[in-house]
Amino acid sequence: MSFLDERTKASLVLADGTVFSGEAIGAIMDQPRSIVTGEVVFNTSLSGYQEIITDPSYAGQVIAFTYPHIGNYGITPRDDESIRPFCRGIIVRELATSPSSWRASGDLEQFLVAHGVGGMTGVDTRRLTRHIREAGAMSCAFGSAPIEELLFAARNEVGTTGMNLVDEVTTDAPYFVEGGPRRVVVYDFGVKRTMLRRLAELASIEVVPARTPAAEVLGRNPDGILLSNGPGDPAALAHLVREITTLLDAVPILGICLGHQLLATALGATTYKLPFGHHGGNHPVLRIDNGVVEITAQNHGYAVVEDSLRDAVVTHRNLNDGVVEGIRSEKIAVFSVQYHPEAGPGPHDSRYLFAEFARMMDHANARTGNR
Repeated sequence: MSFLDERTKASLVLADGTVFSGEAIGAIMDQPRSIVTGEVVFNTSLSGYQEIITDPSYAGQVIAFTYPHIGNYGITPRDDESIRPFCRGIIVRELATSPSSWRASGDLEQFLVAHGVGGMTGVDTRRLTRHIREAGAMSCAFGSAPIEELLFAARNEVGTTGMNLVDEVTTDAPYFVEGGPRRVVVYDFGVKRTMLRRLAELASIEVVPARTPAAEVLGRNPDGILLSNGPGDPAALAHLVREITTLLDAVPILGICLGHQLLATALGATTYKLPFGHHGGNHPVLRIDNGVVEITAQNHGYAVVEDSLRDAVVTHRNLNDGVVEGIRSEKIAVFSVQYHPEAGPGPHDSRYLFAEFARMMDHANARTGNR
């Protein structure tokens, strides 16, 4: 790989006109007048950059890593969370060009090039993070094009508000994952592979496209349904909410991340966009029923309006800003969390939620005599 002084100079320009200098990496490292756009967000995780980059929930976004050294341990296919990265690009302080790990099959820049993902290194990511925290997440453009062209592109980037990005990341056809004795259908809004691995410990899984009608899902006679994570604005997904509404009280449901927002909407709640979202592996969440604080992994830019909840109670709350992190219906067998209990790598504090889902399914089956 090229040394930093041989790289193409590049700029990151935010929609408000703020400019950051650096060098081009990945798919744009040697492209003249390159331009990449997206909504810029920052992630505070200390490791797991490959899982973050391949998380479909980042569709439409440019990821700025707050940890200064990215790429240290290389890349391995075993850590991919999806078939490819769906993010628009990455921003780092320093890209490691000589990774060291017995697991590595290549380096991060090779991975970015192979998947057509561009980025920048040499950026003052501390300054960038502080700016986003104060001004909020916003559209950006980066590349080797002149600054005035990048600014024009940034201001014309639509971002994620009002955008249906689920159609970009969902599976084209159903597929199966062998696992435990129960049967679960997973709505793929951008599901992570780690989520499927955790779920497979308790159930055999059929993953279905996001637009699968509720009647088809119920026709599979599942013991439970999981509404997965995914990208974009939940308010743009009314067509999915209609199907979820049909599923309520028919079968136990667990929602995670976007699935949590859509389940809450189906229960009558509304959502809103957070100033700069929650992206990282170190968010403290209060479990209200017993006062335990869980350290959680999170990746979302939208949240549920607490005052809009009618048929559900808040079960978890973010201790940083008070955001609703979990809900449970008092009438039917459904619950959801905004964070990622499957997180890999990440805290294990919340994995009990899968056991709760299993108990909910078993209780429903015992009550109806299905098993």
